[in-house]
Amino acid sequence: MIRTILFDVDGVLLSEERYFDASALTVWEMLFSGKYLGLKQDTFNPAPEEAVIRRVREKIFADDSFLDFVKTRGINANWDMVYLAFSYQLICLLASLQEKHPEKVEEILQNQINRDTIIQIRGLAEEADFTPDFAAFVAEFEQGNAEKQALLLYLNDIVNKKMGIQTDIFGRKSALWDLCQETFQEWYLGDELVAESIGRPAYQEGKKGFLQDEIPILPPQKMAEVLNSLKDQGYVLGIGTGRPAIETRVPLEALGLLKYFDPKRIVTASDVLEAEKRHPEKAPLAKPQPYCYIQGLLGTETSEEACFALKLPIDNGEEVLVVGDSVADYMAARSIGCRFAAVLTGLTGQEARAKFEELKADFILDDMAEVLSILK
Repeated sequence: MIRTILFDVDGVLLSEERYFDASALTVWEMLFSGKYLGLKQDTFNPAPEEAVIRRVREKIFADDSFLDFVKTRGINANWDMVYLAFSYQLICLLASLQEKHPEKVEEILQNQINRDTIIQIRGLAEEADFTPDFAAFVAEFEQGNAEKQALLLYLNDIVNKKMGIQTDIFGRKSALWDLCQETFQEWYLGDELVAESIGRPAYQEGKKGFLQDEIPILPPQKMAEVLNSLKDQGYVLGIGTGRPAIETRVPLEALGLLKYFDPKRIVTASDVLEAEKRHPEKAPLAKPQPYCYIQGLLGTETSEEACFALKLPIDNGEEVLVVGDSVADYMAARSIGCRFAAVLTGLTGQEARAKFEELKADFILDDMAEVLSILK
């Protein structure tokens, strides 16, 4: 009998569309802004109109084929998506520079890539004839079987394949990942709020942010009725999300939904990052790793060490339901040994049904409101 229900946010309660827009704009900036690589094939603007945003996302994510691929392979965090998309193009750029600058390229690929390194590469790229091929990402990664966080490590294999250079600099624990993460936060939060998130003002000013443009999956009143009914029936409600704290609490509070969740069972990407900093040997902890759902299940007053020590699969898995839209959520739920309800309100909508049927999800729902029907 189900007693605890843990909800993902993106694709379940709130639309992922603005997150994907911000992800595409981050890659666009890092490729074409003069503050980053400064490639000449596009013109960068920190305050693009909606038509430009649509064009950029279509271009960067190759009509969303990139998003569909990485989510199917278990990548759920937009920070990881940005890192994969940008790093792949960076590797291709360095490959184009290798013949003329072999020693410099090898040196770059043997050390952490930070902001100063990006500026160094920008100087080399000024004389290069390089045009990003965004459709090539899926074709390249389809040649391997890497899933989840191993996709980030697979970038090292691509370096070896393209340039014959052995490296291990690509992965979740890297200076470039941190740079991608912070640049994404600038886009999503905008100039006014970003300092609170990353501890410094925006590196590129002029971004208004997307936090005020959140799109609820269902009418807020409908979702409130569902959550209120669940709470009245005695279910414990929590959240396990790849969103940082401010991006979770502010929109859910504005929509009148935050109050239905147990405050001690709301676990965000901010909590995951803090846990990784305190326990680097356990990283990565982001989905599809089950950490955020384990912490949500046990409660935030439970120590991180106790979460790590929990024996999986848990003995009472039938008492816990994870509600998510992605393969990463499914993988996390299966690791815990709990039940999983897939909702078809994510990136691919109803097209995801076949995938979740193949995976044998416990429940497949049109939207989060149908959770009520499976609990009767």
